[in-house]
Amino acid sequence: MSIVNSIRSQMAPISPEGYPFIGIFALVSLVLFWLWTPLGWIGTVLTLWCVYFFRDPPRVTPVRDGLVVSPADGRVSLVQLALPPPELGLGAAPLPRVSIFMSVFDCHVNRSPLAGRVERIVYHKGKFLNADLDKASEDNERNALVIATATQRIAVVQIAGLVARRILCFVREGQMLAAGERFGMIRFGSRLDVYLPAGTAPLVAVGQTAIAGETVIADLRADQHAGDMARSYRSA
Repeated sequence: MSIVNSIRSQMAPISPEGYPFIGIFALVSLVLFWLWTPLGWIGTVLTLWCVYFFRDPPRVTPVRDGLVVSPADGRVSLVQLALPPPELGLGAAPLPRVSIFMSVFDCHVNRSPLAGRVERIVYHKGKFLNADLDKASEDNERNALVIATATQRIAVVQIAGLVARRILCFVREGQMLAAGERFGMIRFGSRLDVYLPAGTAPLVAVGQTAIAGETVIADLRADQHAGDMARSYRSA
């Protein structure tokens, strides 16, 4: 019994949204075994991949106010100034944007970048282009959340990709979120964009691997402190 418990403690939990897919993959594998054994083994490998895809490992999120953590596992694909989607009401000026691309091998559970209230949720129909492309932010199907703190607002946008055909959002407008709290997921392969307040300096670089709920992508307090120092210097 202790061996079983030890094995379970080393395995990542499975997101409930994945159980129907895992069941379908497993059933198809059994049928393939009945038809031809080599096909059954291929189905078994795909079933194991499905289990791996829907993993939902626990994460340890930094707790200091002002830290913005990655909402997704994956590769930082873009760090640039960009116009936020107009439906978010964040203005017409470009904002710092960090884009994180999730491959089919990354964990796809999405987590809140910071603690705050879900001010707005907007779903936008669109295409299913490669999520790694810059124009995917404008053309692809997406679901956006505006999260407000006492002093600032940021947006996190779930973007469907070439393979992804389903964006899930677990929260509602007005709901309070803790930093690192699960708020949704995307099936299968996609991207998340985070729009930071004007003047925020991202702390990640293109090509860096991000971990949802753990990797710090910005420090809002540091930027506020820098602005206060600059104003103090000018007034002196």
